[in-house]
Amino acid sequence: MDLIDQLRADYARFPQAQSYHLYAQDVYFRDPITTFRGIDRYRKMIEFMTYWFKDPKLELHSIYQNGQSIRTDWTLSWVTPLPWKPRIYICGWSDLTVNRAGLIDSHIDAWHGSKWSVVTQHFPYFRPSNQ
Repeated sequence: MDLIDQLRADYARFPQAQSYHLYAQDVYFRDPITTFRGIDRYRKMIEFMTYWFKDPKLELHSIYQNGQSIRTDWTLSWVTPLPWKPRIYICGWSDLTVNRAGLIDSHIDAWHGSKWSVVTQHFPYFRPSNQ
């Protein structure tokens, strides 16, 4: 199975049984909330999501490779364990860079909305009417 097929499979079963062997030991990760380096931190981030979020889903809309760069477009959703159980959605994309050994050494996520728009999804009754 090639790298693109493996990534497709990871998205389909996210967050279970991720293919951490696809990533360099010192992989660089950045999203709108956090930045870090290292496969252990990457694994802990996924474990955090598994533990704190209910029913996480990662829907892959597209994936394509151009040389050493891979782009994925996706929607991440989960149920936050609040009494009213809101389902939260983040639409975004990932830019991955593959090193000469064929491992992902950079994973940078971006969101189409702001961090604030994610927070306000938790409190739908208090959202301004223009959102």
